[in-house]
Amino acid sequence: MLFEALHRLGSKPDRLMMYPSEFLRSESDDSPESRLLRFARDRYGVKLMPVEVQMKGGSGAPWSESYTKLLAFNQTQYDRVLNLDSDATILQSMDELFLLPRSTVAMPRAYWINPGQTLSSQLLLIEPSDVEFIRVMDAFSTAGPGEYDMDIVNHLYGGDALVIPHRPYNLLTGEFRSKNHDAYLGNSKEDWDSERMFKEAKYLHFSDWPLPKVCPNIEFAPPSHSYSLCSIAMDYRPPPGG
Repeated sequence: MLFEALHRLGSKPDRLMMYPSEFLRSESDDSPESRLLRFARDRYGVKLMPVEVQMKGGSGAPWSESYTKLLAFNQTQYDRVLNLDSDATILQSMDELFLLPRSTVAMPRAYWINPGQTLSSQLLLIEPSDVEFIRVMDAFSTAGPGEYDMDIVNHLYGGDALVIPHRPYNLLTGEFRSKNHDAYLGNSKEDWDSERMFKEAKYLHFSDWPLPKVCPNIEFAPPSHSYSLCSIAMDYRPPPGG
């Protein structure tokens, strides 16, 4: 659980979870989803934010609900939001990302796709605003078949986003099965050392395509919501004068 990791690592920013509004109807709701949400709130100090799941392409498409993470652009109560896919784990504190230079969006490269060209939406450092939220929602409404959240953020921000180094902020589990690690290492001279790379990594994303995600098989997460809970946000508002 990402929030357990944030708690254990002593992360300072607020912790916000965007979740499907039907998962927690009332405090008396005794469904597995509502119990887990209350546990995150009460044990790890998570602020719960009910949202309507944004979906296109039919519920059977693997990333059909991934647009929901774009609602982070509407969290204007914060100056900056670090939006994380929750099908991942945090290995080391990443609080320092909030100290990066100002930029509407900062994100790492999708090193496994067209190295040097495509940016990854698995980790997004966002400066929320009404203007940017309108932009991303407009892009969502006009997205064609096969266009998902990563396509939208690359289209809108790929040319001027601040690039976060994927080492150590975006390592895929599938990298450990790969036979060629040049794209992740960033060069062809360095020797791959799996133990060293794991110790260096701060954010490990569970992605072993074409193997499926494990979360659709969890009993309390129906397949129709297998990606709904895969978006959280760490939020930070600097103190006055800070």
